[in-house]
Amino acid sequence: MPHSTWREYGGAADGAQYSSLRQIDRNNVSKLQHAWSFSTGDERGYSFNPLVIGKTMYVLAHNNSVVALDAATGKELWSRPLRAKSLLITNRGLNYWESKDRRDRRLILSVDNALRELNAENGQPIEDFGTNGSVDLRDGLGRDPKSLTLVQSYNPGRIFGDLLILGSATNEEYASGPGDIRAYNVLTGKLAWSFHTIPHPGEAGYETWPKDAWKTVGGANAWSGMALDEKRGIVFVPTASPKYNFYGADRKGSNLYGDSLLALNARTGKLIWYYQMVHHDIWDYDNATTPMLLTVRHNGRKVDVVAQASKVGFVWVFERETGKPLWPIEERPVPKSDMPGEETSPTQPFPTKPAPFARQAFTVKNLSPYLEPEEREAITKQMLAARNGGLFTPPSTVDTVEMPGNNGGANFGGAAIDPDHGYFYVVSKDLPSMLKLTLAAEPSKSGPPEVRGRGLFEANCSLCHGSDRKGRPPAIPSLVDVFDRTGDEDIAKVIHYGKGSMPAFAKLGDAEVRSLLAYLRHPERAPESIAAPTTTNAAAIDPVTAHYRSGFGFMFAQSGLPVIAPPWTTFTAYDLNTGDIRWQVPLGEVPELAAQGHKDTGSHFPKTNPVVTAGGLIFAGSRDRKVRALDSSTGKMLWEAELDAAIEGMPAIYEVNGREYVVFCAAARSTTHTHAIPGHPASQDPIHGAYVAFALPETSGKR
Repeated sequence: MPHSTWREYGGAADGAQYSSLRQIDRNNVSKLQHAWSFSTGDERGYSFNPLVIGKTMYVLAHNNSVVALDAATGKELWSRPLRAKSLLITNRGLNYWESKDRRDRRLILSVDNALRELNAENGQPIEDFGTNGSVDLRDGLGRDPKSLTLVQSYNPGRIFGDLLILGSATNEEYASGPGDIRAYNVLTGKLAWSFHTIPHPGEAGYETWPKDAWKTVGGANAWSGMALDEKRGIVFVPTASPKYNFYGADRKGSNLYGDSLLALNARTGKLIWYYQMVHHDIWDYDNATTPMLLTVRHNGRKVDVVAQASKVGFVWVFERETGKPLWPIEERPVPKSDMPGEETSPTQPFPTKPAPFARQAFTVKNLSPYLEPEEREAITKQMLAARNGGLFTPPSTVDTVEMPGNNGGANFGGAAIDPDHGYFYVVSKDLPSMLKLTLAAEPSKSGPPEVRGRGLFEANCSLCHGSDRKGRPPAIPSLVDVFDRTGDEDIAKVIHYGKGSMPAFAKLGDAEVRSLLAYLRHPERAPESIAAPTTTNAAAIDPVTAHYRSGFGFMFAQSGLPVIAPPWTTFTAYDLNTGDIRWQVPLGEVPELAAQGHKDTGSHFPKTNPVVTAGGLIFAGSRDRKVRALDSSTGKMLWEAELDAAIEGMPAIYEVNGREYVVFCAAARSTTHTHAIPGHPASQDPIHGAYVAFALPETSGKR
């Protein structure tokens, strides 16, 4: 179906990130000019994909308010504050539903782990939805709702008839919530169906977990975009890793339906088929992008397929109705874990075609040329001593190289298609990680708050932020000067609910959080922590209850750039008729390096969401504060513009009164540096966010 409006996240129900508009094309894109801007009115970061219904655009701005704009001018029509108590908001997009007579029109989103609805005409809450206008998403998961700090996704769901189909984000910790896929009635808020990604007794896949794992183990969730085949009534759901991410002694087995692509009956939630890309994931190798639906010519016949890009760097292609792979997939032997109680899968699946879009190995031969000599020597020494056996090297109590990394490969919104030609596009980043499992000592509950706080910090935070609290900006911020940037309340929210790559620490109570804050404010008062001793005798440790942990281990240099040689961000185009790569180019740049003549590095730490058009273009923004249009046939850049803030998210392409617009959400923190490379990490300057629209001059290209 042609997509000329932008009625859903990703453009339409199939999430194709494609527009059939062609007024702006290869020949005139260089004439694009600024049409209008709308300030977010705050200094918050946003990665929102605007929704356009008719002549009205809906965005997130004004301290997390839903704001309606005139899509042709950017003029504000109304604003509705969400008043979120936590940091939990569906912040990447909205769902829209309308009755057949269009008299009932609703916007749907999740706030504070609850579904809410607004009248799309004026932003007024729909009070007869659910209970007093909300539906608690923590209910019905077989856990104490008070123990679940995160059960909503930052991505919106999919509308099918009068159903809203939702995934969830859960969190990254032990005992997080299960990742059930659920459908709710749009009018009443009542649960219509639920698919258990951690199966219950009697359900297929139950035997791939320990007994009653659904009561204690979490994850296997769908936090990214889903694709809906409206004609067939099939929703395609990509799932993430079971939790905990890096150690799975408490969840022996292949762990269906973690790290899988699910084809579910959109009306009933019944499983049609599945494919698991990673067995017993202990690497956080989520399927993080929206599945893409397209039609290709394969072996002389037209085939409707679904394609899934992953963090690992593979593209998986299946026949849409049966799940049959388009090209053979081989189960290959992989290394065995040496961790107590850990039972890794002896094999993992490898697609024989298409070729990977990301680098899947990292050695000292691949180190960045921008490292300082002393730093290069230290990293070389660390890597030569580390375990480094390829994609599926199990994490251990010694350093373990992970590549493309748990935040590498393809991430949310990173894929798009050209449905007319069977072309598939994916943005990816290469960001190696160094994992290392540790069994932390239990913090003492005695002593001054700063000392207790240090113990809590060492047990829960030091793996990522470091014992020196300096972090690894921009991915992991420094906590040395955290109170210069924010206050106690906001820090407490991040600890309770998580933010970005930081998991929620649900087990920490208010008193423990206060101790943590006391330590962060006055670390000099706690030169040493008081920690209860933990046995180091491996034979005395119960692996099922042991909570081994690793930081995400992002390998950044002191400059804040990855330690691997560029390109750090790559754009790859596939022809899925043949399974071949059409072109591959670096995407974006690091401004300081570009000023020195190094222009093909790719941008740094992006969450770039491309959109393809029938005009032969691909529009994308990045963290270098630039928006670009590429030629979809070659990857050549045809147009770019620099904005006041970085872009992390998806543009929307739409038409009003015969004029085509491209609008970007420029409201993220940039990865520019305050000094030339090598220099300081990402800027902490205030975000001057705005929604910025471009169009051809009024006299050009109108129908």
